[in-house]
Amino acid sequence: MKKSMQFPSQPPYVHTTKIKLAALILCVCVVLTGALFYLPSVVNVSTSVNGRDLPIYCVKTDKPQIALTFDAAWGNEDTQQILSILEKHNVKATIFMTGGWVKSYPDDVKAILAAGHDIGNHSENHKNMSKLSTEQMRAELMDVHERVKELTGYEMILFRPPYGDYSNEVIQTATALGYYSIQWDVDSLDWKDYGVDSIVDTVCNHKHLGNGSIILCHNGAKYTAQALDTLITTLKDKGYEFVKVSDLICKGDFTMDVEGRQIPDGN
Repeated sequence: MKKSMQFPSQPPYVHTTKIKLAALILCVCVVLTGALFYLPSVVNVSTSVNGRDLPIYCVKTDKPQIALTFDAAWGNEDTQQILSILEKHNVKATIFMTGGWVKSYPDDVKAILAAGHDIGNHSENHKNMSKLSTEQMRAELMDVHERVKELTGYEMILFRPPYGDYSNEVIQTATALGYYSIQWDVDSLDWKDYGVDSIVDTVCNHKHLGNGSIILCHNGAKYTAQALDTLITTLKDKGYEFVKVSDLICKGDFTMDVEGRQIPDGN
């Protein structure tokens, strides 16, 4: 007896289409599930406060830690003395350098890095960043970045805008290039050349000095090197521990408050 032929209830391509559709739905579900876990982290990382993007002026922390920073744009007469004093007190600092300074003093750049200090980006030409186009901003950051990388192999992640001048676009551009923008909440005013006592008093009795503070000094100011030993000793006597900016700031989830204080997620 001839057997009757049995055909599938649906053509093979229909089954194939269903399989592909099921796989697509599964992929979408996986992506959406991952997004649900990831999205809170993205939301919690923000430099924007009331519509303005801010650099980090200080950090919220319960630890009595502060960061000592120096801007290096002009002059180099006191760099070795500053490094010797820092070594004497076992203090690690953060030095923000312009491209011109790096080009003029490559051996000092290497010495600073070898001593265990942070190296930060202070732009190529020390211009007012907010006055530049996005392309010019990128060049100001990346020209010195590549020069330091070629000289030392070091990848900088800290950026201090010259003159403390910034805009939303400056901060956003720096962030897009992998940089944390760093300001300060304690200005030593050493650049005004008021003298050693003035520097020590201004910093150590500053109304904003506290846990997580970032102190601004300049390697080329007239009295900074002379004031540094007393400055460090006085701050240590107050119970503060000196850390590098890269160790002070939060590199995970954070938000900012209106004073530019970085607040790590959960605090």
